[in-house]
Amino acid sequence: MIVIDASVLIAHLDADDAHHARAEVLLEAAGATPLSASRLTLAEVLVGPTRTGKLEVAMAALSQLGIDGVGLDANAPARLAGLRASTRLKMPDCCVLLAAEQVNGQVATFDASLAAAARALGLGVVAT
Repeated sequence: MIVIDASVLIAHLDADDAHHARAEVLLEAAGATPLSASRLTLAEVLVGPTRTGKLEVAMAALSQLGIDGVGLDANAPARLAGLRASTRLKMPDCCVLLAAEQVNGQVATFDASLAAAARALGLGVVAT
């Protein structure tokens, strides 16, 4: 299972994004590996398309990727607080880490700080 960060999904949805080609390579290389994202990440990704009136197009693109939304479990508040305190990452990045922990997945991101934190927690990182 690959847990995808907003940086990858935003780049995938925007052909003008500087990381669009990298996102395409990363997602294509995933092949049949199941893809997921925290539900907070999915909401974050949909802000831009919502502002520009392209929510339905973005939702269809995410659906085509087959991304499974990972919810928060009962232990999430304490675990997220711990991740935020120990990694000093922002809460959306902590949600990516928690989602990867919950599904025993690898993290796909273009954010070096998030990738380093994932590795420090023993999570795999998908790189391009």
